Amino acid sequence: MGRLVPAVTRALDVLELFLHGDGTLSAPEVTRKLQLPRTTVHELLTTLAARSYLVAVPDRPGRYRLGVRTYQLGSRYAEQLDLAAEGRQVAQRVAETCGETVHVAILEGTDVIYIAQVDSTHAVRMVSAAGRKLPAHCTSVGKMLLASLPAPELDTRLDGLELTGMTPDSITDEQELRTALDAVRERGVAVEHQESDPYVGCVAAPVRDRSGRVVAALSVSVPMIRWNEERERELAGLAVEGAEELSGRLGHHR
Repeated sequence: MGRLVPAVTRALDVLELFLHGDGTLSAPEVTRKLQLPRTTVHELLTTLAARSYLVAVPDRPGRYRLGVRTYQLGSRYAEQLDLAAEGRQVAQRVAETCGETVHVAILEGTDVIYIAQVDSTHAVRMVSAAGRKLPAHCTSVGKMLLASLPAPELDTRLDGLELTGMTPDSITDEQELRTALDAVRERGVAVEHQESDPYVGCVAAPVRDRSGRVVAALSVSVPMIRWNEERERELAGLAVEGAEELSGRLGHHR
């Protein structure tokens, strides 16, 4: 394993400073934040600007912002991302932590499609599976994704929709669904109790892309025999943690 190159490390430290605040910095601010010599900071800024990683801010003398080269690198990174592959890697880690089944799903119309699944270490049969499509209103991932839609888009998708149930506990009334979605927005996670599977509970959290848009949901499912309030809180925390990790892989920065 090679050693870290100090000059490269310092240059990257400078670039990462621009992820915070209003996205602009001056040389004195960089000097203060990184505790580097002024001469070193000026050399770093000059070099990064010469390579288009930084650019001077118009009408604000002495201040810099990220340049086009960082955008080009970010765009190339985004092009190479595979949501399903990244989702499966994160789902694997979450499943290893809790021993339960973990899914990643996307929204298609008023249905969800499961694009990744890692099974529980216990023998559990579920209606959900990678590649399968289920009604969004019957699942935690679906409710999370529906709750994340802009109001006009949600209205369009629900207009004239017959909410068919999958179990006796499924939501089949539009107003009840809207109330449930309000609760999801307030809490930040979605919970399902035997609504798509008669013996399974589930909790889901939102996955965001680099623009902050919700593009998927990650859920943890557990048989109701192992479900209680404490376990729900624990799994909700793991779902949020996993969703944030996957969001980070997609370029989202909180």
